[in-house]
Order: sequence, then structure tokens, then C-alpha cells
Amino acid sequence: MLGKTANGLFWMYRYMERAENTARLIETGQRIALTRLNQTDDEWLSVMRSADCLEGFMAAHDEVSRDLAVDWMLRSKDNPSSVVSSVNAARQNARLVRTAITGDVWEAVNSAYMSLKKALTRKVSERDLPSIVRLIRHHAALVRGVTHGTMLRNDIYDFARLGTFLERADNTARILDVKYYVLLPSARAVGTSLDNVQWESILRSVSARGGFRMEYGAGGGPRQIADFLILDRRMPRSLAFCAGKLCDNLGYLADGGDAGAGSREKVDALRDGLLSQSIDAIFEFGLHEFLQKTLKELSAISRQIEQDFRFYA
Repeated sequence: MLGKTANGLFWMYRYMERAENTARLIETGQRIALTRLNQTDDEWLSVMRSADCLEGFMAAHDEVSRDLAVDWMLRSKDNPSSVVSSVNAARQNARLVRTAITGDVWEAVNSAYMSLKKALTRKVSERDLPSIVRLIRHHAALVRGVTHGTMLRNDIYDFARLGTFLERADNTARILDVKYYVLLPSARAVGTSLDNVQWESILRSVSARGGFRMEYGAGGGPRQIADFLILDRRMPRSLAFCAGKLCDNLGYLADGGDAGAGSREKVDALRDGLLSQSIDAIFEFGLHEFLQKTLKELSAISRQIEQDFRFYA
């Protein structure tokens, strides 16, 4: 496959996942803010910091408010990670690789673009925010569903999955970090008695509440939630699950050869290093520090994939 085509597939699915994940981050910030007694708009600085879009926001705005922050993350064309920017970028990449994807996949991506463009024409009120978040998640799920249902399991599919699971792992780490930034003043506070309602918000934001209750019943606390979202290989948004899928799809692309050897080495290092620890060791090291280190390793994996498969050749 041409590196240009692989690049288009990788980023098409990464941007679709990013659109959904940005919506999930907004939902997480909103839910957590509602549980706090002394709510201030400054809390949205923490959400944007976790989303890695704070610098751009501060360059464009003189003040921080909930409405400005949500609008920046949902609608701003000046924010490359906003939902509008991500869906637009996904559609542009889909156009570049139309001969590599099925008609159903193209229609799903184009439908997402048209629907969200219309829904996000104006600023979203606090009352309408939940329905907008559901709409974004619906379209992302539709693209994912038609991909699973219509695409051949070949190298095209593998590059799509690489983009999906890299972005998903990145997002899960960031959502967990929102908890740290918004609620905890220092790394020493991680692992102490935290409000279960706020941790419940984290579970809901990654659609993990049902699975968690099946596993732990009503007795699971902060450590069990963190363990579920970081180390449980059965939970499809956990860091360990995503790393496993990256390893699988890189292996399929190699097909017994050396293709992607550098990328596989970095993913193996993540699985056998950071993600091989116990949750107690992670909390002792510091949850925030662990998540930041994981994000750096995921970024390095992404760059290595681009090099190994000559995305820009």
C-alpha cells in the first residue's frame, strides 16, 4: 500500500475517534463540575489542559468561561482538535482514500460531517449539550459499525484500527487525567478517599459503567475503577486493551516480516513496561505522572508508525 493511502486511513479513523473523544472530555468536565460545591469557570482550564488545547484557547481569548471553553472544544475552526475540525479532517481524509473504503463507510463519514455541521452552526447551550454529545457519539459509532460490517480484514483495515486505538488510548489517559487536574491539588492526594460520584462520572464518560458493575458490583472504588480503565484487557477502552490491539494489527501488517518493527518494539515496551505494573504500583508512582508518561509513549508510537510505513513518502 502507498504510504499516502496508509496515512489517509490512519488519520481518517483517528480524527473520527478524536471527535467522539473530545465530546467525552466535555461531558466528563460537565459531570464533574456539577458535583463540586464551589464551581468556578476556571475548572474548564483543567479540562482543556487535559485535552491539550489550552494554549490555543488562551491565545484566542482573554477570559475563561464554561461557554467559551465548550464552544472552543466543540465548534472552533481555530482549534484543530475541536469536534468540527476533527470531523472535517476525517471527511477530507476519507475523500483521499475513497477507493480504499467501502461506499457505506464513506456515506457514514459524510453523514457525520453534514449532520454535525448543521447541529453546530450556533453555540450550544448547557441545556442542549447532552443531546449534542449523544449525536456526536452516535455518528462515531455508526462509522465504526459500518467499518466492522463492510470492510475486508486486510492492511486497509489494519491501518484504520491503528488510528482508532492510538487515539482511544490517548483519550482514556486524558479523561483519567481530568480527574487529577480538576479535583486533586497534588500527586500526594491520588489514591486517597475520593468522591465516588465523581469517579462514577469517569466511568460513564467512557461507557464503562455497565461493564464495571458486572465485574465489581456496587463495591468498587477509585482503585478498582482506575485498574479497570488502565489494566483490564477485556475493557475496550482501557489502555491495556488498546495496546493489545495495536500489537495485533501491527503484527498482521508485518505478516512474519520486518514491516513496522520499530513500532512493534515501542508497543511491546509500553505493554511490558508501564502497563505491566499493578494498580498499587501505579498509584504509588503517581497516577498523574503515570498518565503523562503513557501519553508521551503513545505519541512516540504514532511518530514511529509514520516513519515505519512511510506515510509522507
